[in-house]
Amino acid sequence: MQSQNAFPSSSAAGPDPAVDRRRPARRKRSDGQGDPSSPDFVDALARGLSVMRCFTPGVKSLGNLELAERTGLAKSTVSRIVYTLTTLGYLRYDHETGRYSPGYGVLALGFGCLASLEVRQVARPLMEQLAQATGAAVALGVFDGQFMAYVDAVHGSAALYLRLPVGHRVGMDSTMGRTYLASLPADERDAMLVKLDVAADMPAIMRKACQDFAASGCCYGIGDWQPGINAAAAPFTAITGEGTFVLSCGGPDTILPEPRLRSEITAELTDIVAKLSLPTARR
Repeated sequence: MQSQNAFPSSSAAGPDPAVDRRRPARRKRSDGQGDPSSPDFVDALARGLSVMRCFTPGVKSLGNLELAERTGLAKSTVSRIVYTLTTLGYLRYDHETGRYSPGYGVLALGFGCLASLEVRQVARPLMEQLAQATGAAVALGVFDGQFMAYVDAVHGSAALYLRLPVGHRVGMDSTMGRTYLASLPADERDAMLVKLDVAADMPAIMRKACQDFAASGCCYGIGDWQPGINAAAAPFTAITGEGTFVLSCGGPDTILPEPRLRSEITAELTDIVAKLSLPTARR
């Protein structure tokens, strides 16, 4: 009788070529936004997501015609999309008004994303310290295709009248938005500005933002996004490997006058993002 030792172990013989041939090849994906012209790009899915993106903060409900106007899709296409999204629980339909609003299925997606972001756990204590020291609002944001989306926010004072919650989206003309754009290589930034829905004066705004970023590592908003509100922001490539984020500190000009922003707050932000950044990405 032949002993078991006569048969080589899998570790000694290495992987079985027959087993390897049965395994499907894994296609590597490149980082970044991807290419909509790629054969891997699913147009139907993109159209569905474009409908969901119409429900921006402050938009409680929309009808088929409004969705068609906002997305540029045909009404018949919108009708099929909203039927599918409603069936899956991502939209709710009001039979009395004939309008749609986000469904509870969206919550699972949002909370799942937030719960998996390790950078929030790493950044939160530092954000709390800055908010308490300044009395300002400290926010962590990420680019989501057309806007900057808040993934965390800490408010240093109950007196702040502009309290933007997690999930809030701000335009690329905001301090957070222009900071993200200023952090990009010039050619990538120029290409993105062509695609973004921004005001005609955005190139001039970005020239100033890029000058500030080159000089200090931060960009600033001095009452130009919201009257009486000043802010500074700095970008970083997360040490957790989750991509590029922007950390902002903003509040009334009574507690964040421009000189304080450009000195104390700039120093605090650059110190925090250095702690949150990958070593190769630190300035």
